[in-house]
Amino acid sequence: MLIAHLNRQLLELDAAALRRRLRIQTTPCQPQLQLLGSEAPLLAFCSNDYLGLANHPALAQALADGARRWGVGSGASHLVSGHTQAHAALEERLAAWQAAHIPGARALLFGSGYAANLALLTALGDASSTLFCDQLNHASLIDGARLSKAAVQRYPHADLAALAQQLQCCSTPLKLIATDAVFSMDGDLADLPALLQLAEQHDAWLIVDDAHGFGVLGARGHGSLEHFGLRSERLIYMGTLGKAAGAYGAFVAAHPSIVEWLLQRGRTYIYTTALPPALAHALQSSLDLIEGPEGAVRRAHLEALIGRWRAGVQALLEPMERGQGGESGQGGQCGTPARLHLLESRTPIQPLIVGDNARALSLDAALQARGLRVPAIRPPSVPEGSARLRLTFSASHTQAELDRLLAALAASLQELPS
Repeated sequence: MLIAHLNRQLLELDAAALRRRLRIQTTPCQPQLQLLGSEAPLLAFCSNDYLGLANHPALAQALADGARRWGVGSGASHLVSGHTQAHAALEERLAAWQAAHIPGARALLFGSGYAANLALLTALGDASSTLFCDQLNHASLIDGARLSKAAVQRYPHADLAALAQQLQCCSTPLKLIATDAVFSMDGDLADLPALLQLAEQHDAWLIVDDAHGFGVLGARGHGSLEHFGLRSERLIYMGTLGKAAGAYGAFVAAHPSIVEWLLQRGRTYIYTTALPPALAHALQSSLDLIEGPEGAVRRAHLEALIGRWRAGVQALLEPMERGQGGESGQGGQCGTPARLHLLESRTPIQPLIVGDNARALSLDAALQARGLRVPAIRPPSVPEGSARLRLTFSASHTQAELDRLLAALAASLQELPS
């Protein structure tokens, strides 16, 4: 009965062009991607390895050194026997990175950004709280809100007037605003200065998920708070270590009392094994690279790639727009795009909105036939009617590889069904 039920649902996913499939790589994280069973490598534009550190020799050496010093596994949760000097040193450094923006900040390591967000929203979102969440927040923030005991209000994406009205009408003692800093599917930045101003006006706290900003934004790569020059005790910051940092894990930096409460009540912190200490050791080298001269060079190169891409793809799309009479649409920001178009984003996340699920898969397949891996993203990861190619750029990409992408895209668009 169960198997038959699930198989029927899987067939429904196939019919809607929504079924996901695993691909097995035989190469490390790098632009040249080899898939098991494929003869030729693919040029990939789908990794969140924004600074190209995941396969960096210095980071690999640091991990090997950490394994020799600390072994492999931590053996237990942080609160039992898994918390080593390597973990403590990394937490201290991450806290220092955010202390310029959160006075007296303390940091706490987590196994993933998903785990960190679940801990934050369930531990802080009690029955005396209301959570205010952007509608395009990451799934981990959505799930954390659902699992919390707080009242939950969602506001339209980036609609600060709607949020202000919700805050004005809220009567609960505690108010928490939760937002992505860089939205993972659209690539746009939240207006954190305005959100913090609303938090201060309405005696609320601002939870910032900086998964896609940490390492990329800010003069030293310290993230979105550095990028905007913010400073407030009301900020609660979550950064991930598996994207621009090139490794794995996450952390929360906040007022010491908030971090202490997470340690006491964050279930995804308490009831899981600590990160391998060798990884905590290696992440020190990652932080060195991010805030050092090499990190600055890599961020500058990444910014140049994004500018070159946007100019090139707009030149490809303009004739198509003229042919469609200049119809407009906002993709994931309104849900029903009228045309193929590029969302406004100056981050490494560059979404090309296609609209229809099957058309997005067709464009994905056409690019793969030309030796490129650019995945189609479909609901429920994005709103209905806003299926897209989610292109992501890395400092490991070259200008020649970007030009190859533009040429392949131009050819593939000619084959795209109307």
